Amino acid sequence: MASQLVHRCSRLLRASLQVPVTAPAGALASRPIPPKTVPRSTVHTSSFCRQADTFQVKEQVYTKLPDRTEVEGLIETASGLEDLLQICRAQVVTGNQAALIVIAISRNATETKLEAGSILQDDRCQQLLQTIEKQISHIWNGNLVNLLKSLYLLGLENGKLLRSVENEVRWRLRRLTFKQLVGLADFSVAFAHTQEQKSLVSDLVKHLELRWTEIEDPKSVAILMTKVGYISHTLMEKLEDKALEYAEHFTPEETRKVLLALAAQKRRSVSLLRALSYHLVQRHFGLSTGVLLDVAFAFGKLNFHQAQVLQKMASDMLPKVPEMTPSDVTRCVKSMAYLKWLSLPLFEAFTEYTLDNAEKFTALQICNLVLAFGRLNYQPSKGDQFFDMVHKKLPAEMDALEPQFQVDVVWSLCVLQQAKDSYLQRVLQPDIYMQILGDQSAKARNYRLKLVCINSSARFDCAEYQGPYIPSDILHKEVLLHGDRKPTPLQTGLAEALKAVAGESCFRHGVITVDGWQIDGEVVLDTENKPLPLNDLVAPHLPTSAGTEPLPPGAKRLAFLCWDFSSFSGKSKDLLGRYALSRRNLQVAGFLIVDVPYYEWFDLKSEWQKVAYLKDKMGKAVAEDMAK
Repeated sequence: MASQLVHRCSRLLRASLQVPVTAPAGALASRPIPPKTVPRSTVHTSSFCRQADTFQVKEQVYTKLPDRTEVEGLIETASGLEDLLQICRAQVVTGNQAALIVIAISRNATETKLEAGSILQDDRCQQLLQTIEKQISHIWNGNLVNLLKSLYLLGLENGKLLRSVENEVRWRLRRLTFKQLVGLADFSVAFAHTQEQKSLVSDLVKHLELRWTEIEDPKSVAILMTKVGYISHTLMEKLEDKALEYAEHFTPEETRKVLLALAAQKRRSVSLLRALSYHLVQRHFGLSTGVLLDVAFAFGKLNFHQAQVLQKMASDMLPKVPEMTPSDVTRCVKSMAYLKWLSLPLFEAFTEYTLDNAEKFTALQICNLVLAFGRLNYQPSKGDQFFDMVHKKLPAEMDALEPQFQVDVVWSLCVLQQAKDSYLQRVLQPDIYMQILGDQSAKARNYRLKLVCINSSARFDCAEYQGPYIPSDILHKEVLLHGDRKPTPLQTGLAEALKAVAGESCFRHGVITVDGWQIDGEVVLDTENKPLPLNDLVAPHLPTSAGTEPLPPGAKRLAFLCWDFSSFSGKSKDLLGRYALSRRNLQVAGFLIVDVPYYEWFDLKSEWQKVAYLKDKMGKAVAEDMAK
């Protein structure tokens, strides 16, 4: 209170000192009284009062936008290309106005699909370009960026004007707003052909790396990740952080762009993928066919499995199947196969669509469907009709396929139990298998193993097949090359438990057979279900066997097969194609199969539980065999 009182009094006192003191009204007529002043130094004011007096209210500045010119009005009301070109003849235009006209011309030419070459040769267009070249430094920043894009779209070759515009943009990069930088990035990369244009893109990326914190909307994130994210690893990491921040606000189209950018660069950012998939499910907006196909492709490319979003995609795609093209169906089936996701209603709809539109499918598309069905071990309800169609289209086109692709197709037919003798003979010819087995690269490893499995399928699944086969010496050498896999925790745990069940000399683990299949554990039981020593027994399924004694009468070979999470199609207990094929071939070869799935094994906590579990499994396998 005291300080406020002192402040008010000091203000009144200063005001009185500055205003002349005059006589009363009645005394004015007699004589004037000179103004009485008091020296300022004799007046005491507190420091608080002096500070209060120095406070000044900052005047608010209002920037007035330039008045609308007549030329700008003519540009907006122009009905076509001729009206736009005529403006420069009817009016005197500045460089900025000429840039606006060229931008409008480019937009009109793109919409009407006019030939850009004839437009650039027009005298009026040349007049506009000359005006721009003379006054390029006076063109506004936003118009300058749009002008560069328009010149690219009009097909202006690398000339003096284009270089001038590119250099002007490059000099002004620091003064451009972040939104203008994003707009520049949206098109500049696609048109960067010359060294100067590549330098412009390089400088642009450097500025984006420095100013990435200015991103304020999800659209900018999607554009930058798609257009320039692959150029700079540092920038892409920052954009992923921003994408995670704006994941909730992405539209379906922006989500598609972000996912495709990640897939193209093979960046498996799990936190971002989880956020995008979560919001795809939670926001309940409808997804178009194109978005669904691209999202499925991106998830498949990045090997990202999320059950809820896959279920949503399958349910959203099911009613759209009749409207899809054969190419769309093939893409979707391949993506679902990579994701190991089998939606029976959706795949039944795809099968029905393929049968109804068989004449529209190419042989290559049919092959891709077979590959996907084989990977998932999917047997259509109308399998007879579907495979009849496959066998009609496929033989005539097999010769045109690459050897590796032929191996893929025949392997898938073996999984689906549809491999005919003609298919097997085609890939088991010496010129084919020698070409594939001779390639020792890491990429060809999968094809070599598939070829070995085709050879075993020809032996066990096709009773009428007469050859040719891969020679035993080549086959054994190839099989030994695939025996260096690191065991999984499930396989290691099974080996330890089998040692306790059968003893050190009565079991094998990690066995690679001559047919290319891996047996995680092997035990031979006599007629009293007691394990027998394996070292002395003959083992025709091994590439090299030291034993010579035949199997005793009534003895049975048991093959223990570990099935990890990756052995099943998503969220189910159905084995994928390669594992179903190995199980079937081992069974035909005379083994009793003991399945050890992960969802049963990892529920066993103690060693005695695991031992009891294996003994129970062995007893059930023997009982089922005796019941047959």
